[in-house]
Amino acid sequence: MNAADEQERAAINLELKALYASLNEEEQKEFNTQLQLFLTKEMGRIKSDYESIQGTIHQN
Repeated sequence: MNAADEQERAAINLELKALYASLNEEEQKEFNTQLQLFLTKEMGRIKSDYESIQGTIHQN
């Protein structure tokens, strides 16, 4: 999440919670599925970035 500060992050979290609460059960399931896919993809990207940085550090 690209929040500028803690206050903005908290506001975004509140918006997401309100959105989720407004969804029906089927929409919540789809939201959860899409969120899991997004998080899995992002974790893979972060791991790749980390490994790339670690490789560069150990080569120097």
